[in-house]
Amino acid sequence: MKSDSGKKNAPAKKNSSVARVSKKSPKTFPIVAIGASAGGLEAITQLLQHLPADTGMAFVYVQHLSPDHESILTALLAKVTVMKVQEVKNGIQMEPDNLYIIPPDKVMSVEDEHINLKPRTKERVVSLPIDAFFCSLAEKHKGGAIGIVLSGSANDGTIGIRAIKEAGGLTFAQDDSAKFNSMPKSAIASGVVDFILSPKEIALELARLSKHPFVKHKGIKRSQEDLIDNNDPDLKIILLHLQKNTGVDFSAYKMNTIKRRIIRRMLLHRIKTLGEYAALLSEKSAEIDILFQDLLINVTSFFRDNDTHRYLKTTLLPRLLKSKKADEILRIWVPACATGEEAYSIAMMLLEIQGSKSDNPRVQIFATDLSVKAITKARIGEYSKRELETVSPTRLQRFYTKTGNNYRIAKAVRDMCVFAPHNLLNDPPFSRLDFISCCNLLIYFDTAAQKKVIATFHFALNENGYLMLGKSENIGTSSQLFTSLNKKFKIFVRKKNSGVHSLSAFTRRFAPPAQSDGNQPLEITGNGMPSQKTSSVTTSGLSSAIDAVLVSEFMPASVVINHEMEILQFRGSTDLYLTHPPGKAT
Repeated sequence: MKSDSGKKNAPAKKNSSVARVSKKSPKTFPIVAIGASAGGLEAITQLLQHLPADTGMAFVYVQHLSPDHESILTALLAKVTVMKVQEVKNGIQMEPDNLYIIPPDKVMSVEDEHINLKPRTKERVVSLPIDAFFCSLAEKHKGGAIGIVLSGSANDGTIGIRAIKEAGGLTFAQDDSAKFNSMPKSAIASGVVDFILSPKEIALELARLSKHPFVKHKGIKRSQEDLIDNNDPDLKIILLHLQKNTGVDFSAYKMNTIKRRIIRRMLLHRIKTLGEYAALLSEKSAEIDILFQDLLINVTSFFRDNDTHRYLKTTLLPRLLKSKKADEILRIWVPACATGEEAYSIAMMLLEIQGSKSDNPRVQIFATDLSVKAITKARIGEYSKRELETVSPTRLQRFYTKTGNNYRIAKAVRDMCVFAPHNLLNDPPFSRLDFISCCNLLIYFDTAAQKKVIATFHFALNENGYLMLGKSENIGTSSQLFTSLNKKFKIFVRKKNSGVHSLSAFTRRFAPPAQSDGNQPLEITGNGMPSQKTSSVTTSGLSSAIDAVLVSEFMPASVVINHEMEILQFRGSTDLYLTHPPGKAT
């Protein structure tokens, strides 16, 4: 966690701006967000009674409160813990071993180590203060966030607990001891809860976590992931285990994200050193798969950004449709599609634009992802009511069919989309595309991988094809490949005649695992590099030269293809039949 904490304010200085400009050596500490509603007072009381007062963590309690009455929560909870208990004031600076209570009729968010307050939106029928605070904490504090959902009705906290898990934090939910179990059960049903425990057991687990070497460090401004060197041999071993078992080279991803996820798994297993976790991966292949799923950050939703999707529907997609004749195909690619929401959102908008016209071009949307599990769900196209919160009632009625407690995408939408597993850094891209929507993937790649991906998109697009990135992403040093069309929505146009007509190989940070004959296991040495037991086969240079002459002079012209009908090699002179650029076949 990174923070900019300052000195404590003197009692007389209550202006929030004072807290923001004060300076001292910055610290870092975990922030535990606790959400509850009906029955929550009993649960939080039990938790605090068994929680040590010196964990080095800050605690923020978000309780559903009546907006019309003053809260006595602060006074009640101050009686059951020796920690300092205080109601949140706007701009208050959090400190370790303090408990902060939400005031009535407010929504809270986090900025560094400060809590900001806003009035509840009056127009909103249902207030979700737990989700609001949990999501803000996840965005700002990443792996330093811990989320806990206690007793309560409805499902506030489920979206927030997912955000904390996706950011690399730890998640808890109260077990069957909850007096009102709707909130914890909703969180558990989302599949993102790490610990399902009673309030007493949650307190004991927090006490254990506070003693872990990746949690208890204090004093200087260092994140958990900063405690692991990027060249640590054990980190290399872990990445090579992942690559051997999944085929994915995570060394191309930003190391802080990877290390944050590894630390999360170490905390869950109560493992204190990276070497111990590397050894665990050697022993248990199931843990490799769990870590792999943890690293695939499937953050998505239908019509995720209202303004961006409004621009797509009113401007860009109509322009694309207009550029195609009735007998032509509009081809779109959505890399890193997760469970399909973005691809289906685009398909629905296209159907709305096309209406009942008979001369519409055919549309193909290719949606790909590393996660086979996510692709499987996308193909089925079935989603819970909670996953459809951003879908309007009109679209829900037109494009979905109720199936039990869930909703399934209409066949007309599903038929437009083709879902497939795909590794953007390794696998051949699609081609002759008109539009690529790749939002919030580049932020997880290092600079070399970003450059490779942008080049891949340039290669895949038609001339004047469009590329859309996430709001915090850009084309970086690849300005020779794309021109900016809309800076606000990060829409780019492929440049003509950029001089780039082929894809270069991707340079890996670590050497890839040894290729095995299918029976020989990969051996990883103590320095994290793979070892190979190679046979002593030598090839005569003269023999190779003779073979090359014989092939070029006497072998019939031919090409070598794979099962997907992709050309792997050219043999002999094919000029009478087809021409191709020199070098490796593409």
